[in-house]
Amino acid sequence: MYLEVKGLKKKYGNGSNIVSVLKGISFSVEKGQMCVIQGTSGSGKSTLLNCIGGLETTDEGSIKVSGKEISGLSMSDFSDYRRDNLGFIFQFYNLVPNLTVKENIKVCEFLAQSPLDIDELLKTLGLTEHQDKFPSQLSGGQQQRCAIARALVKNPRLLLCDEPTGALDSETSRDILILLEEINKKYGTTMLIVTHNNSIKEMVHKVIFVKDGLVKNQYENKKRIPAKELEDL
Repeated sequence: MYLEVKGLKKKYGNGSNIVSVLKGISFSVEKGQMCVIQGTSGSGKSTLLNCIGGLETTDEGSIKVSGKEISGLSMSDFSDYRRDNLGFIFQFYNLVPNLTVKENIKVCEFLAQSPLDIDELLKTLGLTEHQDKFPSQLSGGQQQRCAIARALVKNPRLLLCDEPTGALDSETSRDILILLEEINKKYGTTMLIVTHNNSIKEMVHKVIFVKDGLVKNQYENKKRIPAKELEDL
């Protein structure tokens, strides 16, 4: 199993103000799977993603990625873990405004030990003709494509996506999901996708429902629907 999460707990605050966000989350994802994590606002799904990504510490439990325990790593080891294993895609693109598309991607290329070819990524993501533009000159969909390319250039084993289509219209959302699907097939990238969108769960290998800090249900899709055929995006 590539990703194993067991008994994960996370609290915020102290004394009478303590809020338990994760209350004992457990699940696993196989290498190369696309997995959706769904839940209402406040259910703990983004906190869960941040813990897996090493952006937040955990209070109890275990997170193993490719057999390696990451809970409790030092700050230095966490940095190495993120550099060597992870790519992040967020709802808001977090591009550097005074860098071009290609320069934004190169920022992460410099961090990678075995980066993917930038020109190939630009072509795959339909950005070749936009590579010398600045983020302000791009549409929302083009900015998200750039953010995806920036995350992928590191050749990450695990791609963490927090509401990757949340700021996009339905047509552009479908285009982005088709790209994620193609990336999964081409590179075998394991993906965790946090989303409110109920349709996205139809295209992935595994679905996990989180409610009140616990996994309430999880299943594997026996029949997946291609991203291009999804409705109500």
